[in-house]
Amino acid sequence: MLAIGEFSRFTHLSVRTLRRYHDAGLLVPAEVDTATGYRYYSAEQIPTAQVIHRLRELDVPLADVREIVGSADPDDRASLVADHLGRLEAELDRTRAAVASLRRLLAPEPASLDVELRVVPAMTVAAVEDDVALDDVLGWYAGAMAELDAVVAEPVGAPGGLYDNALFEDGRGHLLVYRQATEPPHVGRVRPATLPAVELAVAVHRGAHDDIEVTYGELGTWVVDNALAVAGPVREVYLVGPRDTADASAWRTEIGWPVFRVGSPDPTDRTSHPV
Repeated sequence: MLAIGEFSRFTHLSVRTLRRYHDAGLLVPAEVDTATGYRYYSAEQIPTAQVIHRLRELDVPLADVREIVGSADPDDRASLVADHLGRLEAELDRTRAAVASLRRLLAPEPASLDVELRVVPAMTVAAVEDDVALDDVLGWYAGAMAELDAVVAEPVGAPGGLYDNALFEDGRGHLLVYRQATEPPHVGRVRPATLPAVELAVAVHRGAHDDIEVTYGELGTWVVDNALAVAGPVREVYLVGPRDTADASAWRTEIGWPVFRVGSPDPTDRTSHPV
């Protein structure tokens, strides 16, 4: 048996940490003297102590640490660790995206935004629409696009979406995603919908959507300075996205802000149909 001080030296864990692991039920000493309260450990507990320490360094929750250490099945332990590592990687991706967004926002001379004024005619599309909470948009979008892909046999052009202002202002609003089709079907949630004609200020967001709000802000600033914003859902067209390539740097998303031009159109402005 090893006294707690000796066990501490062998594991490079402080006596305070070992006591905390004991109190949390993570590493129970092999023996506790009932008279003195002294804790004693066996040499076989050294690897377990080191594993617990590594898991806690990775911020694995206490309940998961208990399950990992207490499991006799190596596959179960590996699966639990892999699940947590996946969560850490997702959090790291979010942190990197936030840092990239901050760098872009804090750049002393941000790159100018290429904005096109575009008249989009009314069109009938195959659509899925519903009222959606902002936090649920990604999951809802994935399901809706999967349905569209399944029933629209020969889509025309890139998919798109219309995002109601309330979605951003109130955290819940109307969302419509669509595929253009010669004859839009009516199957399940997919049904024909007519999108009204609209005039848009259009800019392209390049890369992943983690910092797309920066491009929204830049386009909004341009609209304030150059046109009259009007009520209506913002439109997005997914020229290249995760459904096309896993390389996020190659993604291209058109953002269309409804506007009303005052005065004669600039001859350099382009009028075109959506891609």
